Amino acid sequence: MSAHRYGDYTKDVSGWFLGMTGAQLALVALAAVPALLALNARAWGLFALWLPVWALLAALLLVPIRGRVAGRWLGDLGLHAIGGVMGWTVFGSRAAAGTAEDLSEADLPGALAGIRTHDGPPYGQLFTRPVVVQDCAARTWAAVARVAHPGIGLAEPADRDRMGAGLAELCELAARTELVDILTVQVRTLPDDGAERTAWESEHARPGAPTLAARVNALLSATLTPAAVRTEAFVTVVVGEGRIARAARESGGGVDGRARVLHSVMAEVEAALRGPVGCTAVTWLDSAGLAAAVRTGFAPGDRGQLVAADLAAASGQQLAAGLPMATAGPSAARAEMRHYAHDAWASVTDTVLLPDSGAVLGALAPVLVPTTAGERRCLTVFFAPLPLARATRLVGREEMSATTGNELRARMGFRQRARQRRDTERIGAADEKLAVGHALVRVSVAACATVPATWPVTEHGRRLDASIRAAGYVPLRLDLAQDSGFAAAAIPLGVGLPDRRSRR
Repeated sequence: MSAHRYGDYTKDVSGWFLGMTGAQLALVALAAVPALLALNARAWGLFALWLPVWALLAALLLVPIRGRVAGRWLGDLGLHAIGGVMGWTVFGSRAAAGTAEDLSEADLPGALAGIRTHDGPPYGQLFTRPVVVQDCAARTWAAVARVAHPGIGLAEPADRDRMGAGLAELCELAARTELVDILTVQVRTLPDDGAERTAWESEHARPGAPTLAARVNALLSATLTPAAVRTEAFVTVVVGEGRIARAARESGGGVDGRARVLHSVMAEVEAALRGPVGCTAVTWLDSAGLAAAVRTGFAPGDRGQLVAADLAAASGQQLAAGLPMATAGPSAARAEMRHYAHDAWASVTDTVLLPDSGAVLGALAPVLVPTTAGERRCLTVFFAPLPLARATRLVGREEMSATTGNELRARMGFRQRARQRRDTERIGAADEKLAVGHALVRVSVAACATVPATWPVTEHGRRLDASIRAAGYVPLRLDLAQDSGFAAAAIPLGVGLPDRRSRR
């Protein structure tokens, strides 16, 4: 029995006419006006001179180069140069400068600068207080959960299909709430620091233990721990202010009102995670837990001392444990063109383009495998349920574009290619699913490799590209946007997905 292959996805943005967006079509038509005027006036010399100029402008507007058109590349290079001259690409934390006044206030760089955290009201039977994450820049509210899952590496195809159906059901649930903007699933594979093992050994070691047993244990710890890896996963629920505002007013208003609305969404998502998806534990993070998750995202090597301090404090030792939000970010960071440097670490981030042939659940597993001891890999998948009206418009536009293209090719005598037939069938299938009440979900993926800053980060970026290709996907390096890409791929705050046309 083979596992189900998922491939019912279409382009994120479809063109109005032959793949061109409305703005591109208008600019190309506007650039052709001088040629049309010259043609009307029978100024053949001017017409012949303007044609190459029009072709060059059309190429700058339409021909994609590594994910962006040439005109967009020129604009982004100019903005990056201006940012470098003005010092906007360099970050220094207030805690490192000794000017942090409120240690509970987050101080994060780049795309995370608008993040604020609030302790929410009691939640659940244990009356925990999950932290509410506010993104002032994107006007969103979020909650973050640490999840434990048995994994799908050894699962049978039937079990994988069941988990895949559970994930689809979770996306449908997020769409039905009409509150969730983005649902993110982030998995990190980081070097095992051996903190738990060291604490266990110190607690259970006996003075009279056999010497040979102690030597074998020490040898195993010295040789196996550096090569071992640990996996951790987070789920983030992001709700837009535009969707939550009315319900929040009915729940009391303010941060507490928004937190109460978030609690209802969190309960539904938690039930789906523990049920069809198969998670064995779901823990909504409080302020200290979120600070540790963010800190280990920027500095994977800090996890060992944080865990050791927590274990020592739990055993009754008198020492400071936990981490304030003001120190969760890096003390210094610098956004380069092709990588991101943060504290003593450097990261390279790619977006992952979905293959036309589809993929089975778990196909991205090779991306999470480090190529050398000490390397950290992160993978984040963003699920953004689209409102029904927007999804209907998107599918209708794709259908119109596909129909126009097919008719033009038929009139010109060209045969329809296999990819064009497949795209037409996908659009028809998406229209059928919308008609029976299913949701349309926008999916995007970001992958990141983090290594110590003294290592050749370019080489590890190349290995990340190779891992993505080995999984059957296409990597796209986020040049000039490595800081935003890192925030999306390695920090579990639901921030970093491009906000296309200012709509979540």
